[in-house]
Amino acid sequence: MRKKFIGGNWKMNKTPEQAKEFMIPFVEKIKAIDRDIVDIALFPPCLALNVVKNYSEGNGLIVGSQNMHYKDNGAFTGEISPVMLESLGIDWVILGHSERRHIFKESNELISLKIKSALDHNFHVVLCVGETEEQRLTSRHYDVIKEQLESGLADITADRISNVIVAYEPVWAIGTGKTATPEDAEEMHRYIRRLFKGMYNKDIAGRIRIIYGGSVKPKNAESLLLKEDIDGALVGGASLNPQSFFEIVNSVID
Repeated sequence: MRKKFIGGNWKMNKTPEQAKEFMIPFVEKIKAIDRDIVDIALFPPCLALNVVKNYSEGNGLIVGSQNMHYKDNGAFTGEISPVMLESLGIDWVILGHSERRHIFKESNELISLKIKSALDHNFHVVLCVGETEEQRLTSRHYDVIKEQLESGLADITADRISNVIVAYEPVWAIGTGKTATPEDAEEMHRYIRRLFKGMYNKDIAGRIRIIYGGSVKPKNAESLLLKEDIDGALVGGASLNPQSFFEIVNSVID
């Protein structure tokens, strides 16, 4: 059995004070959740990392960054390095999110450099992949996912892949209110698992955690998480409210 993973990506939301207001009730809500069944993670904006990290101590809550540069330091205005994150006790990071790919024009090659750097620093990586609506409608969605995975994980050997979680996030379902049906999501997750069998081996394909992201809410979480190859969720807007995010986490237990 693969352990479930529920991550909350706050994106560009919440000041440190607002993060504190979220964390106080949330850590109480999750106390009874069995962590042998599910990993719970939050990815706040960088200014709120310290606050969330402090409230996560002793609660078994994973705290990660939404992005990072591949260099340890240098003339990269506005960036944050793995070394800086390490200094805060952070060793999880989301890389390749569709908003980084499509709004900030991050290429597969740049994302690959970031993944290598993160794994060199012993980080855990949530690697996001996903197709646009136009790519799906023109039946290119499988090719897009294949290219994103093979490029992003180029030169990543089997002994390092255990620190990677894949998040399938169809771009057309992020922040739009649209959600892939559980059957559509399961079909792509199964395809990704087959890709890992070819890229690595059957054992790794069976162990890799593949989670879904794309307008996940309390009302649709359970139907998605019941699918055999969907190992969790990366949650956007619904993770900004402690009650709605708790309900999604709790749907794993129910």
